[in-house]
Amino acid sequence: MSEKSFTDLPSGDQHLREERIAGDDIYSGIFLKMKRDTVSLPDGQQAVREYLTHPGAVAIVALLDDGRVLLERQYRYPIAKACIEIPAGKIDPYENPLLCAQRELAEETGYTATKWSYIRRIHPVISYSTEFIDIYLAEGLVPGTSHLDEEEFLDVFAAPLEQLIAWVEEGEITDVKTTISAYWLDRYRRGLVIPEPIK
Repeated sequence: MSEKSFTDLPSGDQHLREERIAGDDIYSGIFLKMKRDTVSLPDGQQAVREYLTHPGAVAIVALLDDGRVLLERQYRYPIAKACIEIPAGKIDPYENPLLCAQRELAEETGYTATKWSYIRRIHPVISYSTEFIDIYLAEGLVPGTSHLDEEEFLDVFAAPLEQLIAWVEEGEITDVKTTISAYWLDRYRRGLVIPEPIK
């Protein structure tokens, strides 16, 4: 028997939905909150779902005039490793995501950009977090002075796209926002995708 295609699936998502019945706040931290909800399953049974709420974040694909990509290396405590990533940061309460991207790029790298475009929104951990990341393309970069947060330590450097993709393929880069952005940038360079310009 052959597997169904996407067009063979039932329309809508009502047959898959889980509805919240009750819930508790388990933990409230600096910006992460952990919740435990009891949900009703599509078959009428009940189950427990634990998840983190997250205010959201931004990430920036920053291109220098010579085509290299602006990158950072910083230590990520949960996985005990210094990771190579594109610039990124958490959205402050009520902050516009684009303004957050502009702020984070300037604070972390010292660069500002004369041209901004919107790439897409991703959800990096859909199984246990509400986190989303809005990814932006920054071009026409102008150098300046970085202003890192008091508890922030990172290296800023630039690399060609070919090196970025090689690091992804070799497993040196495992960060999801950077991986997705590397492949998107490759398609952008080949004229296969067009970002949404921001006026």
